[in-house]
Amino acid sequence: MNRLTRIMVCVLGVAFFCSASAPNLVLHERSRAAGRGGQTVTRTAEWDPKTTAVIITDMWDKHWCDVATARVAEMAPAINNFVSIARAKGVFIVHAPSETMDFYRDAPGRKLAQNAPRAANLPSNINDRCLYAGHKFLGERGVYDLDGGCSAPCGDRPCMQHTAWKRQISTIEIQPGDAISDSGEEIWNLFQQRGIKHVMLVGVHTNMCIINRPFGLCNWKRQGVDAVLVRDLTDSMYNPQKPPHVDHFTGTDRIIAYIEKYLAPTVLSTDITGAAPFRFKDDKRTGER
Repeated sequence: MNRLTRIMVCVLGVAFFCSASAPNLVLHERSRAAGRGGQTVTRTAEWDPKTTAVIITDMWDKHWCDVATARVAEMAPAINNFVSIARAKGVFIVHAPSETMDFYRDAPGRKLAQNAPRAANLPSNINDRCLYAGHKFLGERGVYDLDGGCSAPCGDRPCMQHTAWKRQISTIEIQPGDAISDSGEEIWNLFQQRGIKHVMLVGVHTNMCIINRPFGLCNWKRQGVDAVLVRDLTDSMYNPQKPPHVDHFTGTDRIIAYIEKYLAPTVLSTDITGAAPFRFKDDKRTGER
């Protein structure tokens, strides 16, 4: 073996070793005991990035509620940063802006999702919305949202619920290799094709789509998939003028506590980015998230 060949073998060997030993994602998963009090418990989990996906949930360009639209726009750069870092670590990214698939019909990411082979273990109920028992009531979840949860009028008129969205907000980049889908079946097929075992959800709204979409936390729990919510990269639909009459961000935290008790652990974006957690500019509370 000549000198040049030996050098090439060494270089390839180092490259293989580095690829094979890519560091795991270290997540600090927070959950809560069920019942009153709900004491938090945090455990450290290590996920292989190659078997991990992020689902960006309903980060639309426009919402029927103006203040919800504004909060999505404020949070979107932080989600884009989180996703960019996760993608660079080898995590699979799924953009799931529900009810906008016609906008993406010719996009490579849309074709990627549509062309995934049908999984042999496809659940019969994977396309069903999953309304977790009791989640639409004040009770233990802790907020009233049956009015839609919009906390301010739209200009000089009340906000009326309607389909205002056409696409995902453009602040969040869709890169080659990302998938685009709002279908539980398509996403399941993609995950089975790629050996995805772990899922992180970011986006909106915590008490609605994050819980009950076919690709939401309730369905992952029902299907036995290891899923977490990134709790600083989400928002809720809650109007502080309704029970329990707390500020909007405290209302979101009450919903997160419910999720931690009954659906899935939560983590902070810090576990991926190494930076401080995202906080809305109007959230003047102090203390940890």
